[in-house]
Amino acid sequence: MVSLRAILKHPDDLYPMLKLKLAMRNAEKQIPPEPHWGFCYSMLHRVSRSFALVIQQLDTDLRDAICIFYLVLRALDTVEDDTSIATDVKIPILMDFHSFIYNRDWHFSCGTKAYKVLMDEFHHVSTAFQELGRSYQEAIEDITMRMGAGMAKFISKEVETVDDYDEYCHYVAGLVGLGLSKLFHASGKEDMATEHLSNSMGLFLQKTNIIRDYLEDINEIPKSRMFWPRQIWSKYVNKLEDLKYEENSVKALQCLNDMVTNALLHVEDSLKYMSALRDPSIFRFCAIPQVMAIGTLALCYNNIQLFRGVVKMRRGKLNITGVLFLPYIS
Repeated sequence: MVSLRAILKHPDDLYPMLKLKLAMRNAEKQIPPEPHWGFCYSMLHRVSRSFALVIQQLDTDLRDAICIFYLVLRALDTVEDDTSIATDVKIPILMDFHSFIYNRDWHFSCGTKAYKVLMDEFHHVSTAFQELGRSYQEAIEDITMRMGAGMAKFISKEVETVDDYDEYCHYVAGLVGLGLSKLFHASGKEDMATEHLSNSMGLFLQKTNIIRDYLEDINEIPKSRMFWPRQIWSKYVNKLEDLKYEENSVKALQCLNDMVTNALLHVEDSLKYMSALRDPSIFRFCAIPQVMAIGTLALCYNNIQLFRGVVKMRRGKLNITGVLFLPYIS
């Protein structure tokens, strides 16, 4: 909930915030009546309300495919993120996850809050998956298999070099970009984009998230999650966690700016990818997160607060970005 103080400080945010709120309510009313599809779209609202809003502008068949694609990968990510799962248990699940989407009886209890519900009731997702067109199923299965294998590889491997960093981001996000390109192509609305450009779309978003989430990841219990490459941070400190200490503020900012500069290397490819899209709704679907990522990096750059607490775009600015596209969202 946005406070009255925030509204008074930024009164221009009020209109877009109200308009986006109404759009969210309208999106919630469009949840399908079938139990398994109802679960999937309701869960989408719970784990990512902004994504649930943006996806509504797509045609039904593509929207359904991307909804399931997102939830399957979110479930896979929930397994990877749960640091309480023993490695010898986690790796086989990651490696075999692509087969579980065909098994309506499979579920695995892990994660917290909405993510635990997703994992406990995964049969709804697998049921919906099996109602998709075969070309959509093949694309989702292929990306899930490749992503699971990549995540398993990095369970016991640290991100040492920038090449390691790019490889990790490829597995967890670049493959998402490739998967979306496959789904766009399967819908008949777009030509198949190159793997390089598809990968860059995902890498730009993932690197933005890794930069923004430094403090949350480094403070993860029971074990820190460290994705910043040693090749970059070791130029400034002896240990990655040293960046959060006040006495290292100057070095922390230098390291942060180095990381942001690395992420910006993918912007040109992302723009090339989007310039080739023909379908307006697919363009908007891709453009919104890219614009938000650019805004987030602008906020992070040279901002010591990233090492002290949460850094994110002001709620009103996020809503203004969304409202720019609202006339096109059904």
